[in-house]
Amino acid sequence: MLTMPGSPDPCVIVIFGASGDLVARKLIPALYEMAACNALPEQTRVLGVSRTEMTDEAWRERLQPWVKEHAARFDESTWARFATRLHYLSGSAADADIYPGLTERITSLSNGAKSGGNILFYLSVAPSLYEAIVERIGESGLVTEGRKWCSIDRDNVPWQRIVIEKPFGHDVESASRLNLALGRVFEEDAIYRIDHYLGKEIVQSLLVFRFANTIFEPLWNHRYIDHVQITAAETLGVGHRAAYYDGVGAIRDMIQSHLLQVLALVAMEPPTTFAAHHIRQEKIKVIDAIEPTPIDRLHEFAALGQYAPDEHEPAYHLSDGVPHDTTTETFAALAFRFDNWRWADTPFYLRTGKRMASKRTQIVIQFKQPPVQLIRHLHQLEVGPTPPGNQIVIEIAPRGGVSLRFQGKVPGSGVRLDTVAMDFDYADRFQAEPIESYGPLLIDAMRGDQTLFPHRYEVEGTWRAVAPFLGEESATIRRAIHANYEPASWGPAAADVLLQRNGRTWVNG
Repeated sequence: MLTMPGSPDPCVIVIFGASGDLVARKLIPALYEMAACNALPEQTRVLGVSRTEMTDEAWRERLQPWVKEHAARFDESTWARFATRLHYLSGSAADADIYPGLTERITSLSNGAKSGGNILFYLSVAPSLYEAIVERIGESGLVTEGRKWCSIDRDNVPWQRIVIEKPFGHDVESASRLNLALGRVFEEDAIYRIDHYLGKEIVQSLLVFRFANTIFEPLWNHRYIDHVQITAAETLGVGHRAAYYDGVGAIRDMIQSHLLQVLALVAMEPPTTFAAHHIRQEKIKVIDAIEPTPIDRLHEFAALGQYAPDEHEPAYHLSDGVPHDTTTETFAALAFRFDNWRWADTPFYLRTGKRMASKRTQIVIQFKQPPVQLIRHLHQLEVGPTPPGNQIVIEIAPRGGVSLRFQGKVPGSGVRLDTVAMDFDYADRFQAEPIESYGPLLIDAMRGDQTLFPHRYEVEGTWRAVAPFLGEESATIRRAIHANYEPASWGPAAADVLLQRNGRTWVNG
């Protein structure tokens, strides 16, 4: 993990929306894993808050099978110890009446565990509730850090921080409004906008791969790299989430958040240090350098689609809860360019979709061809077609690894080339079991390390980057979107045309 030195501070973690799916599948299993490897301070307590009536013990019993299923390893005795740290309070977090009882419960847990009065709020609720809950937290008086500095030793002042789940806004305006609401209660250094993609080990390893290896970074620019592809493909459809998904779509769900964050790590300049503020500064700058997409040429920068039916699932536009005339995309391929020195005229292609040929999340760094094809100048030798340029393929899922692909000579007479690969498998090399990415991110929040949490300017910048593909002007690229790609394919034909227009092709393996 790329983290600040030092241990995380103990605290009371207050999870709003504690009866929800994310808490059961991700957050509590992640905290259990952190406790199992002694990364979670013993004095830390978890207080779940939700409208569902439950006791502490009932919440623990409800969570146990989920932890058993989703944690990397499960041990009964470890769970028994961890479960005693889980507590529950019934009530609506958007209702001011709950906060006197909540304040009393937090104080009791903090004093009993000697956690120093630190509080980490986690909003695992519907985005429509974010602003109301933040306002209630502010009115309750629970947030004091940053409000009474003058004569106080800052090292001994309890902190209060907040973790916000995506989606962080629905567009530029709503994201900006939410940032303002948060800023009225919390300082910016206490706001943690979580993107679980940034908790994946291989994503974090991008910074080490680039900046700890002199063989790669000197080539990491427009002079040597032809283009970059970032793909996040899923084999599943929207299923029972169709009605919710129709208000979101692939661009909002994946590209604005996850894939543009990965893009920023690939494209950013070297930071002054690996400190959070230096890394975030460089990410802000590179996102700000994304060129605005010309509205009258959207078709040159985007390909959208919806999956067709098969024996497993109906066509997206015929799913339950979805209007039959919907133009919400289940597939999106977008092209971005930068107005900066490093990446001039080097396109970045971002692609994501449901019901695709395979589950794969990867980054492809496609290098340019050599300036002169010397092999072709060798007379009377078998040379075959022009070989592809070199590639670095960074696979994020389902496995973590890096493949360097280059040309080698096939043994025998004549000169015949074939692509060979040098592969690095993360789990095999380091004998490391995958852990839930939320765990290390929560530990970072308790440590006060914002390295892997987007700044407000990053969030607003990524919304600006995708805005042309979401507004009314995007109607021109949403025509004939219904069932325009087959399940188990790599998307609509327009996605191939997007690259072929400049003599390029997608890397699907």
